[in-house]
Amino acid sequence: MSEPQAFNSDVAFTPTVKTIQSRKGSRAAYARVEQNGGWRSEVDDHLTVFLAEADSLFLATASADGQPYMQHRGGPKGFVKILDKHTLGFADYSGNRQYITQGNLAENTKAHIFIMDYAHRRRVKLWGTARVVEDDPALLASLMPAGYKARPEKVILFSISAWDTNCPQHIPQKFDAGDVAAALAGRDARIAELEAELAKLKR
Repeated sequence: MSEPQAFNSDVAFTPTVKTIQSRKGSRAAYARVEQNGGWRSEVDDHLTVFLAEADSLFLATASADGQPYMQHRGGPKGFVKILDKHTLGFADYSGNRQYITQGNLAENTKAHIFIMDYAHRRRVKLWGTARVVEDDPALLASLMPAGYKARPEKVILFSISAWDTNCPQHIPQKFDAGDVAAALAGRDARIAELEAELAKLKR
């Protein structure tokens, strides 16, 4: 049985990781973070706003023998729902039917969610456990984004142990095609408006 964790970040900062941090000179800084409360373990206003804008995530799981797997999941903005201060949920749509994530979670509930916001050069990392729910049609319906053309198959519930953000260093800035199209349409409409006003002045 694993030792109880003194800090939320111990889910990632194992004794081996801390030894490497000490050797490379970063342990003191992270120790100060721990003494000041460490990473967050509940959904707060910051995470709520971030998830409301998220339309894509990566879900990491591992098999019983530790073989890792990363799966992408996407949907309309806000497809990840907050069920309570420690639980996230989303509808899992029918895909290639490999069921690697579901198989992994059946034998190892540890999971990780990684979400990128390229436009604002932000990222959020969440550690926790996850489980698949297949026998709750009401829950599945409540998590299915309205009007989204996908076939919901099951629900994934994620229980948060700890979460943290990263600095924007090395994150390339990219923009959603729909957001770019909307911005260009607004620009073109404004140009047309100004051109019409200029034509009136010339007359």
